[in-house]
Amino acid sequence: MTATETAAELPHGMRALRLHEWGVAPSLDRIPVPQPGPGQVLLRVDAAGLCHSDLHIMDADAGVLPYTLPFNLGHEVMGAVVAVGDDRDREWIGRSCGVHGVWSCGECRACAAGRDNYCVELNGPIGCGTGYDDGLADFILVPSTRHLVELDPAAGPEVAPMTDAGLTAYHAVVSQPVDLRGAIVVVVGIGGLGHLALQVLTLRLPSLVLAVDPRESARELALRLGAHHAVASVAEVDALAAELSGGSGADLVLDFVGAPDTMGGAPGLMAGGACLVVVGSAGGSLTVTKGGALPRGWRVEAPFWGPHHHLQDVLDLAVAGDLAAVVEQRRLDEVLEAYQDLREGRADGRLVVVP
Repeated sequence: MTATETAAELPHGMRALRLHEWGVAPSLDRIPVPQPGPGQVLLRVDAAGLCHSDLHIMDADAGVLPYTLPFNLGHEVMGAVVAVGDDRDREWIGRSCGVHGVWSCGECRACAAGRDNYCVELNGPIGCGTGYDDGLADFILVPSTRHLVELDPAAGPEVAPMTDAGLTAYHAVVSQPVDLRGAIVVVVGIGGLGHLALQVLTLRLPSLVLAVDPRESARELALRLGAHHAVASVAEVDALAAELSGGSGADLVLDFVGAPDTMGGAPGLMAGGACLVVVGSAGGSLTVTKGGALPRGWRVEAPFWGPHHHLQDVLDLAVAGDLAAVVEQRRLDEVLEAYQDLREGRADGRLVVVP
C-alpha cells in the first residue's frame, strides 16, 4: 500500500501542537495530514507523553537550539501505522508501535556499534519533537521503519512514556560497567524518570537503594517501588549513606534533577570508584579534577536517551508488567494546561496526552 493509495482514506487536516516562536507558548493548530514519501511511514498517534525537555525547548532563546521553526512538540509517541511510502513496508500497516525518538542515520560508526543515540551525523534536529514534527498531533510522519519498535496492540497509553522516560532511565542504569548486585545506590529525584529507574534497579538486586525527593508523595512512591530509605534532601541522604555504608559512601549516584544543590552534594556521597550519572538538566554544574573533591577512581556521566535496542528491552518489560509508569491522562485540547501543571510541579509521574 502506497501513500497515494491511502490518501483518500485519511482526513485532510489534523490538530498539532506547534512551536512558532522561541520563548513563547506553542499553539494548537490545524494543519494538513502529512503524506508518506519513499521509506516513510505515517502513524495515527494513540498516545504521546509530556516531558520537561519540552519545556526546555519552548523556553530556549533564539539561536540556542539548531532547530527551524515551526515544528510539532512531544517526543514520547506510540501509535498505529496507517500509511507507508513504499510497497516493501506494507506489512507494517496496522501494527502498533513505539517510536524511537533519535532519528539516527543508521550507517555511522556509532550506529554500527549499537550506539545510535549518539549518532555522529545528528548535528541539528535530533528526532521527533526535537526539531522534527512529533506526536502531539493526530498523526506523525516517521522517516523510516528503523525508528519503530512493534508493540502488543493491547498496550495502553501508559506505555508511551517508555519511549523516552523509560528508555532514558533504563539506559542510565544498565549502561553501568559494574555489577549492581550488592551495590549501594542513591537515586535523586523520584519524578517521571526517577520512579522508573527505581524499578529497573530493583531487577538488578542492589543491596541498598536510597531515594531523595522533597515531596512526601514522591518519597512514599519510592518506598513502594523498592527503595529501602527515602529522605527529603541531599544533606539527609549524605548522612544516611555514610551511616549505612560504614563511611564509604555510595557506588552509584543517579541524579534525575541536575540542580546546583544535587550536583554540588554528589562528591560527598560517592565511594571510591563510584559513578555520578547526571540525567536532569536543572542548571547544576560540577568541577571535575584529579585530586579534587571527587573520590579516587571517580566517573561522571551524562547519558543521552538510549539506543534502539534498549527501547525494545524497555517495551518488553512494560508489556510484561515489570516496568510501569505512574500516568495521568489528558486530552489534546488540554495540552497547554497540562504543560503548565508539569512546569509548576503539580504532576506526579508522567502526563500522557491521548488524542
